[in-house]
Amino acid sequence: MANKLVQNTIYQLSDALNCPLGVIDEGSAVISYDDCRDIQNNFSQIVYMASDTDSFFTFSGYTFFCPSSTPNIDYIYFAKGEDEAAAKNVHILSISLGSMKKMHDEKFDKLNFMKNVILDNILTGDLIIKSKELRIQYDAERVVFLIKTTNTSDFSAVDVLMNLFPDRNHDFIINIDANTIVIIKDLDSENTGLSTEEIAQQILSTLNSESLIQAVIGIGTVASNINSLAKSYKDACMALEIGKVSDLDKNIVNYDNLGIARLIYHLPTTLCELFLDEVFKKESIDVLDQETIYTIQKFFENNLNVSETSRHLYVHRNTLVYRLDKVQKLTGLDLRVFDHAIVFKVALMVKKYLQSNNSKI
Repeated sequence: MANKLVQNTIYQLSDALNCPLGVIDEGSAVISYDDCRDIQNNFSQIVYMASDTDSFFTFSGYTFFCPSSTPNIDYIYFAKGEDEAAAKNVHILSISLGSMKKMHDEKFDKLNFMKNVILDNILTGDLIIKSKELRIQYDAERVVFLIKTTNTSDFSAVDVLMNLFPDRNHDFIINIDANTIVIIKDLDSENTGLSTEEIAQQILSTLNSESLIQAVIGIGTVASNINSLAKSYKDACMALEIGKVSDLDKNIVNYDNLGIARLIYHLPTTLCELFLDEVFKKESIDVLDQETIYTIQKFFENNLNVSETSRHLYVHRNTLVYRLDKVQKLTGLDLRVFDHAIVFKVALMVKKYLQSNNSKI
């Protein structure tokens, strides 16, 4: 438990009880309301006395209490004075900090458990038993959001997300590394009516508006129980990876909506290269400039509708027809024909997949 939290509690209780209080923590640090040189000067003797008893004892004007007589002492509590009032005050301190530590450790155990669940580090047979011990519902519907921040900020993304999802009993926010955060969202905990993509959009908007943090989010499949969370996490990871195959850049990638990109991702690169060579027998796809590629993407977005596409591009219909004729002349594919359009769209995705693979080498 953080020393700052312990210190704040000691200060508040000391003021409320009008009695200087303090603890010696497991790291041998003395945290006290007032000057405690006598305790620091006789530290070894106090620790020895605490390890030899599980009751109250007095020493050098202070009353001490250690709830455990085991060698591994978590906290030694003390209050100034050697009378009954001091014993009562130190007992109150031990109850307060003991309860806080229990809640803190339980929270840590839950996060650690859920982290091991998504990383598939726990045996299936132990999942039900451990979830019951930690009072985590086993069969709730949950989904994994994998968040990768793409820029640095003075604010902590984890702190922002903890404010966005304050329900610590149902939603779990796990910091994987400096740029990676996992959110395990309980879809049964509250009926918000939001889809997983709407929740992801809410996350992106909050990070950007409150902390100027930019990120990309992979959404895993919905898990019906804790045992399925490892798959949801793997799917979220794969969603971000496969998202690179898409011919459109997106900040949110849902595994369920990847479609044919999933198939392309699992194809051997040699087969992909052969496909491009066979499709573009006349000229390579590289002969198309960025303006033409952008025009083609908009044409696909508008369902191969020439009028709608020209309107969105702010160009004359004849200009768009000219560009499409140019593509047909270079590649042999008429994008106004559905079958040709499908082949070309897949070719764009295959091309991006190959570029992504080359960048890893």
